[in-house]
Amino acid sequence: MRKLLIAALAALPVAALAAAPKTVTLDVQNMTCPLCPITVRKSLEKMPGVSTATVDFDTKTATVTYDPDKVRPEALTKATANAGYPSTLQK
Repeated sequence: MRKLLIAALAALPVAALAAAPKTVTLDVQNMTCPLCPITVRKSLEKMPGVSTATVDFDTKTATVTYDPDKVRPEALTKATANAGYPSTLQK
């Protein structure tokens, strides 16, 4: 029985065990010039588990797709704050 269970788990693709990616939007403060979004984007992309980060200067937002098994939204807001751009989760 144990061998059967191990064989069944080994046959599963790794992706089946991973959590589905999630996407959040952050309201970002202190972006005052068109170059600011680059810094914000880079700070988010450095986070383990972040697959994409898109920052919009006009709306002062960052949209982030991430692996919830590797990073939490609170860590994303901390990363932007550490780069000089405090952010909050958009509701």
